[in-house]
Amino acid sequence: MNPAVPGVVLCDDGLARPAWAAADPLLREYYDTEWGMPVRGEQAVYERICLEGFQAGLSWATILRKRPAFREAFAGFDPDTVAAYGDDDVERLMRNAGIVRNRAKIKAAITNAGATIALRAEGGLSDFVWSFQPAATPVPRTPEEVPTTSPESVALSKALRRRGFAFVGPTTMFALMEAIGMVDTHLVGSHRRGSSGIWPGAPDGSGAGAELPRTWNDSLKGRTGRR
Repeated sequence: MNPAVPGVVLCDDGLARPAWAAADPLLREYYDTEWGMPVRGEQAVYERICLEGFQAGLSWATILRKRPAFREAFAGFDPDTVAAYGDDDVERLMRNAGIVRNRAKIKAAITNAGATIALRAEGGLSDFVWSFQPAATPVPRTPEEVPTTSPESVALSKALRRRGFAFVGPTTMFALMEAIGMVDTHLVGSHRRGSSGIWPGAPDGSGAGAELPRTWNDSLKGRTGRR
């Protein structure tokens, strides 16, 4: 990754990172160890859908700092437990200063728990979400080349909404796809490019994901970083 590229920072450990992951130690650790690594399993994917929904309009750093409190408040994001939450639980969560106290987002997490349970009849949330993995991944060389949506994120958003999910717009779903390894939007040359093992040949832009489809080019919006 070229530190001379705008939006890329050469950190004190000698590694170049996107600006959003360069300064805050928590975000740096997340970038280096979690973001873009494969995440599977109903509970894990449900948690990430919820957290991406809570992040809408906020910084990811805010959500990451509050993640332990979210996990405690939402019973470790166990769908069966959260789906049973009622009005008293909503009010309890609205009084919890450790989480994002947004009533619509809290209710969406509860709604999504019920929708997750219903999806078991179709093979489960994890396999359902991963079925929208694209045939190729973006190959961004600058932060501006990182998409914010894709045809697959649009399709995933529509499919989840049809099944009763909320706060799952195309941009939110693309962020989910990045976070759980369905696409690799680490910049070419990043020490993290290709680290998920999902995209052979992706580290230098060759092999899988070697070309950026027109539909991804159409979704570039001058983006300056993941978060």
